[in-house]
Amino acid sequence: MKLELCHFSQQKIYPSKSRKYVRVDGKSFNFANGKCSKSFFMRRNPRKTSWTVLYRRKHKKGIVEEVSRKRTSKKAVKFQRGFGGATLEAILMKRNQNPEVRKKQREQAIKAAKESANTKKKTQQQKATKVVQKSNQKQTKKSQAAKGGGLSRGGQKR
Repeated sequence: MKLELCHFSQQKIYPSKSRKYVRVDGKSFNFANGKCSKSFFMRRNPRKTSWTVLYRRKHKKGIVEEVSRKRTSKKAVKFQRGFGGATLEAILMKRNQNPEVRKKQREQAIKAAKESANTKKKTQQQKATKVVQKSNQKQTKKSQAAKGGGLSRGGQKR
């Protein structure tokens, strides 16, 4: 069941309970009753006619129920908790520390990181020198064998 709206008063119109007016240009208008159709033809403004839905909306009539439903917006509550595997107490202790103590800890951490990086570099350099020495030894053995010393047949044909 499809309900239509009155063109003048905006009231709901049930099927077969309306008057329909079709203008020459093809636009159709539905009216709830004769009162609405006559007001429309007299060119009355529905916003100024006190019994229409448009007037009641404009002047905020019959909205008593909605006022009681108005809710206050929820405000965000501040809440502190730990994150990243650190507890709240640990975070608060770090925050409340002296800046000088934190600065010293930071410097110590930087020193430790630099030392570990230096030791890594030294071990890599030592490995690289060993590899170079081994390759030099292999090259010298090959060059000696090619010159005739070692395992060669002395230039004889098979």
